[in-house]
Amino acid sequence: MTATSPRLKHEVKDLGLAALGRQRIEWAGREMPVLKQIRDRFAIEKPFAGLRLVACAHITTETAHLAIALKAGGADALLIASNPLSTQDDVAASLVADHEIPVFAQKGEDNETYNRHVQIALDHRPNIIVDDGSDVVATLVQERQHQIADLIGSTEETTTGIVRLRAMFREGVLTFPAVNVNDADTKHFFDNRYGTGQSTLDGIIRATNILLAGKNVVVVGYGWCGKGTALRARGMGANVIVTEIDPIKAIEAVMDGFRVLPMAKAAPEGDIFITVTGNKHVVRGEHFDVMKDGAIVCNSGHFDLELDLKYLAAQAKEIKEVRPFTEEYKLKNGKSVVVLGQGRLINLAAAEGHPSAVMDMSFANQALACEFLVKNKGKLQPGLHSIPVEVDQEIARLKLQAIGITIDSLTPDQIEYINSWTSGT
Repeated sequence: MTATSPRLKHEVKDLGLAALGRQRIEWAGREMPVLKQIRDRFAIEKPFAGLRLVACAHITTETAHLAIALKAGGADALLIASNPLSTQDDVAASLVADHEIPVFAQKGEDNETYNRHVQIALDHRPNIIVDDGSDVVATLVQERQHQIADLIGSTEETTTGIVRLRAMFREGVLTFPAVNVNDADTKHFFDNRYGTGQSTLDGIIRATNILLAGKNVVVVGYGWCGKGTALRARGMGANVIVTEIDPIKAIEAVMDGFRVLPMAKAAPEGDIFITVTGNKHVVRGEHFDVMKDGAIVCNSGHFDLELDLKYLAAQAKEIKEVRPFTEEYKLKNGKSVVVLGQGRLINLAAAEGHPSAVMDMSFANQALACEFLVKNKGKLQPGLHSIPVEVDQEIARLKLQAIGITIDSLTPDQIEYINSWTSGT
């Protein structure tokens, strides 16, 4: 940690880790050709020249490429972690040492440190906020109203963050434009489904080294993250049970071949529970009470509130770490429940997060959303705005081009046909 008066330049675990971080960032770059093309263009056009930018994100090898692209575009960028267990300390060190990007993040930081970093981010007086869970935006709205005048807008790429932004807008406190990156097709179709699906199981396996085949895996929530998780768990031989509150998603899960049960009935059957809802206490006391001895519980939603860990701790006679990121709660009823990653995002707590190939598209969306805000400064109404369809399609086109796949295009005759109402059968 290096300090200058009166403020810290950065707060990372160990700058000596920078060489390893640089090597890992370079490796991730092999799978991120779309963001590289955007970065190269940004380096020439400098769309963010003179602008201060704050990114609250998981400090991973993939996020590093987003930060480097934004800086190449002229941004005075500062990064903080969006989750206490998601920081890769070597990556944070490399961003500081090799790219001179201020980073305030350490894996395992406590809530007090995290909140202090949010304040440091706002001290940067951002013109653009790239948020992941809406903590920076919420703190700005609640505590620093006077800084909203500095803000061009924000971007958000988590379901949890979008839920919070919609609530802010309903209450009339979202008085600036925010871009909904989460709902871009090239984000949720791929990042949420394929990224979360693979990385969640990766985190579970690294934390426990258990065999998934034959286990009853309960996936709590069948949004895009739940779909991907259920699909990958079945591919590993698990018997997948889905719980849902949305009748349409429940029907979809049934049609996809999964058992659908209420949580009260799934709780006694499950061997492994994975929450991916973005809501609070979807696994709570009455569920923990009837779980099998040794049931494993983890979360792949943004916040640890999906699990009622306070209840579980209150019922525990003893809590001990049995493996890294694996804690056994020995309960008063004689059974035990195993919690992974302290209820934090298991794919980042115990593994490396999403594969670079899917984050290439997600962070391309983030980069272009920032550019969209700048290009439309003063033109956008307060509230949530979708990524323009043409931007979404351009990201998909660049991805296809990068992996050597070509597709058809409409003929003039077909274009005329679909734009006409006079031609029938």
